[in-house]
Amino acid sequence: MIDVLVAGAGPVGLFTAINAALAGLEVVVVEPRNGPIDKACGEGLMPDALARLASIGVDPAGVDFRGISYISGDRVAQASFSDGPGRGVRRTELQSALFTRANSLGVTFVEGRVDEIVQDSSWVQAADIKARYLVGADGLHSKVRSSLGLSLPSGGQQRFGVRQHFNVRPWSDMVEVYWLPDVEVYITPVGENTVGVALLGTSPLSLDAAIARILSLATHLASATPASTARGAGPFQQRTSARVAGRALLVGDAAGYVDALTGEGLRVGFAEAQAAVRAISGDDLDGYEGEWRSITRSYRWLTGGLLWTASQRRLRPLIVPSARALPAIFGRIVNTLAS
Repeated sequence: MIDVLVAGAGPVGLFTAINAALAGLEVVVVEPRNGPIDKACGEGLMPDALARLASIGVDPAGVDFRGISYISGDRVAQASFSDGPGRGVRRTELQSALFTRANSLGVTFVEGRVDEIVQDSSWVQAADIKARYLVGADGLHSKVRSSLGLSLPSGGQQRFGVRQHFNVRPWSDMVEVYWLPDVEVYITPVGENTVGVALLGTSPLSLDAAIARILSLATHLASATPASTARGAGPFQQRTSARVAGRALLVGDAAGYVDALTGEGLRVGFAEAQAAVRAISGDDLDGYEGEWRSITRSYRWLTGGLLWTASQRRLRPLIVPSARALPAIFGRIVNTLAS
């Protein structure tokens, strides 16, 4: 019987496996897909996420950015990170770097899917593998979460995302967020000659149509060729009744998700993974529930508040002007979410 079975080989699952291996635990990762797993996401790593990666010996290639820029028409509000830069990293590059590190530590990888979970007071079994603990890190539409009976219905109008890369030299050292009346467009530098463009909003979404509505962005991308195919994600909001069930824990998007609006999913997911490994190492899964609440508090409150404001027809146009008029508050919010 192994120590830890991790369901999901995305960045948070691999980060969990690496931390468990560094803690001296025997780890198996089960994942149904081969090779680097691409996913529609903003691909901007916050400074705290970079620091957590460095702590486990992972330094993914990408392009540093110094902060966040909100743009609406000719209004611009900018906030720089106080703890060093973030970094735009292609999802496939990040996963490859994490896989290489996990493999060097002796983590075992098994092709398979977690559909059914059986457990008693001293073990848990899934994908025909018995372990002392199971960590569900299998994303927004987590099979582990549903198998454990921890999923709750999501209320309100759901949001989705679309992301595509373009061959063009980044024109800013900030992650740019263009606020339109109904959607947000994110521009993240991820390579010397590549930017990622992500569109967030309610369905249906058209990336081309959104770009065409922003004159400056359309000009930057006018001669740029696609560097990837468009990928979609969502619905974003995922609610859970708890993060622990018996000897199984949830981390990352599987543990619950508000929205991609503030771009800190991996920062939160990495912190959850480290807390989960601490709980496993100390045989204190009850402690993980409290740590999860503490880790996600700023994300849940600030992202939820901004999402509510953005959904109000009369308040949404005030977001960028308010951020520009109150730079100290805007900077404090950005740095709270980044660290």
